[in-house]
Amino acid sequence: MVVSGRDEDLATLATALAWAQAGHGVAVATVISTWGSAPRREGSHLAVRADGLFEGSVSGGCVEADVILAAQDMIAAQAGHEVLDYGVADQVAWTAGLACGGRISILVQRLADDALPPALIADVLAATAAGQMATISSDPATGRAAAGEAGPFVRRYPPPRRLFIIGAVHIAQALVPLADSLGVSPSVIDPRGLFAADDRFAGLALDRRWPDEALAGQLNPAAAVVALTHDPKIDDVALAAALRSPAYYIAALGSRKNHAGRLERLAAQGFAADDLARIHGPAGLSIGAVGPAEIALSIAAQMTAAWRHALAA
Repeated sequence: MVVSGRDEDLATLATALAWAQAGHGVAVATVISTWGSAPRREGSHLAVRADGLFEGSVSGGCVEADVILAAQDMIAAQAGHEVLDYGVADQVAWTAGLACGGRISILVQRLADDALPPALIADVLAATAAGQMATISSDPATGRAAAGEAGPFVRRYPPPRRLFIIGAVHIAQALVPLADSLGVSPSVIDPRGLFAADDRFAGLALDRRWPDEALAGQLNPAAAVVALTHDPKIDDVALAAALRSPAYYIAALGSRKNHAGRLERLAAQGFAADDLARIHGPAGLSIGAVGPAEIALSIAAQMTAAWRHALAA
């Protein structure tokens, strides 16, 4: 089973669907197995249009040209599917070489009702946009795909990741672009007018509501919440909302002493020890971070580790 939170793969599927809806022939290539130092993980997508335009990646550039040609042939024939194997460029009879020395198998399917149905892609995009998990199973032997987990190769699509930052502070200013670069959509929540100035966060509209109101209905298993204000009146409200949700990452800034006091206050609200253990405090990996940029980096790294752990669970 393959699980991925990579928004770029959903974007690739969205592009493939848009091409098909515009009347183009389209195929989608998917990494279905890897060995060694393969450059892309299982489940990665490459969308190919009949004219050779493509989006996404299955090998970081190593074998894309060969996959695109195979996909174009398939689109032209309006039939079939293919499993392509690639490995080290030596005497072994691989079709093409991977400079990294790994091996990958790629399933190429036409975007068609008898292979990878466009309606199935539309359902995946709609479900994930609504904050729900979606799953496609494919049979490499037949090239057919269907919803659910009944096939030999199962690809799960969590909803796009979101990061809710509580507090429009300096660390938040550094964390927002880091989240963007990781494919995580950031939101900054701060009811304090002094901090909540849009000019401090170029291109990002701040949410000036109290955290419990701003987070209501927003937290799913692909959500992260990081409290940065140092103000219990704000942070505790956000953390309580997060603990009542399936958010995969919850963290709060502050010293160990402050965190102990925070846990006591939340325990008084009825949260059990197992609930409180979900809070990473102090927030971020212990990398000796100094200054907002490094603290933001430590938080982004810990958030990424939590996401990968959640996917593997």
